[in-house]
Order: sequence, then structure tokens, then C-alpha cells
Amino acid sequence: MLKVKVNNKAEHTIEFENKTNGTINGNTFLWDVIEVKNGSFHIIKNHKSYNVEVIKADAKEKSFLISVNGNKYHLNVKDKFDELLHNLGLDSLAAKKVNEIKAPMPGLVIEVKVAEGDVVKKGDAIIVLEAMKMENNIKSPTDGVVKKINVKKGQAVEKNQVLINF
Repeated sequence: MLKVKVNNKAEHTIEFENKTNGTINGNTFLWDVIEVKNGSFHIIKNHKSYNVEVIKADAKEKSFLISVNGNKYHLNVKDKFDELLHNLGLDSLAAKKVNEIKAPMPGLVIEVKVAEGDVVKKGDAIIVLEAMKMENNIKSPTDGVVKKINVKKGQAVEKNQVLINF
């Protein structure tokens, strides 16, 4: 069983009985899928033809951007285990709260790319740290707001020293 949310709006329940049939929201469907090339598929569902391309896939987040006959759709997928965790109230445990970013190694702060009060997204570069003659972009592990910057450009830092507080 899968629950698929399309464009953060409509949610559909899909169950596969085998490789050629299943149900969508209780309605039976028959389909045939052929992978044309890596990430591109030709699908015949209930006697209609569809060209489907996976544009972007994030398996960890179970999020996909696909094109169906030229129309783009964003999909968020939950399986039976995700639903079980949600029903037990344990799904929020996976999203751990990060309150601080520490230096992963000793080094020298080359650049601080954020200011206090800045809103950062997961993956945004926030500090450039030089270590062993290499520049390392320290990225935000989560979305958040920078509360305090504990270092300055040119400052030497030790491993596990707190650089930024969220």
C-alpha cells in the first residue's frame, strides 16, 4: 500500500496486487510498464498510453518530480511503514532538531556566509572552514534561523567547537 500526494494537494491510495494490476482509491486498474531508458517509461494504463520521465528523485525523503506526457507533477510517497509510524506518533522522531553546528575538524574560518537572524535551508553553505590547506563548506543540516554566530573570519577553531546556534 502506498499513499501518494500529488502537488501537495490530492492524496491517492495505491495498492498493487501484482505487476500488472492493482487499485487506486479502490478503483481497479490494469497497466503495462516498459522502461524505455534509464528514468523514462512507457506506460499503458486502462488502454491509454503515457510517457513518464523521472526528472528528480529523493529516495530518502520519498519525493519525486515526474513528467507525464509533458506535464510535471511533484509526488510525495508514504508506504505502510511510514503510515504505521505516523499512526503511532513516531514520525516526528525522525526529524531531529538541530540547535547548533559544530566544527567537524580543527581549522581556520575563511568566511561566514550568514548573519544572525538569517533564515537558512537544509544544505545551505553557512561557513567556509580551511583545514589541511583545503576549503570546506560547512552546510546547514536543517532548516532554521541563525540565533548566534560564535566565530569570526580569521578565527582558529577546534574540533567540535560550536560555530553557530539555531
